[in-house]
Amino acid sequence: MLSSNSSRIGVVIGQLGTPDAPTPQALRRYLRQFLSDMRVIDYSPFIWQPILRGIILRVRPRKSAKLYARIWMDEGSPLLVYSQRQTELLQACLGDDFRVILGMRYCNPSIESAFATLES
Repeated sequence: MLSSNSSRIGVVIGQLGTPDAPTPQALRRYLRQFLSDMRVIDYSPFIWQPILRGIILRVRPRKSAKLYARIWMDEGSPLLVYSQRQTELLQACLGDDFRVILGMRYCNPSIESAFATLES
């Protein structure tokens, strides 16, 4: 027998991603994930990873954190805030026969957690 949730149609709104906070630590996590993706940077990992971990992840997070802090909203990252609003509005438009979830490719909420939520 199907539960009431399993008969709903799942919709995942996918976004690229955003850091969890406008801090060097959060930017370092985000940039490590984003810039380690071979679809983003297509250099050999043997060449790219030492550059990424030895130079870029030591310098860029501080600079990027300052830039993110300038656009950060009280509720969080603009991309996350507007994506959550979009998710809520789409859910309201589609109604109870659908379950709309937000997932980010890099950082949180992750695409993996969005699909896990739909599967539960």
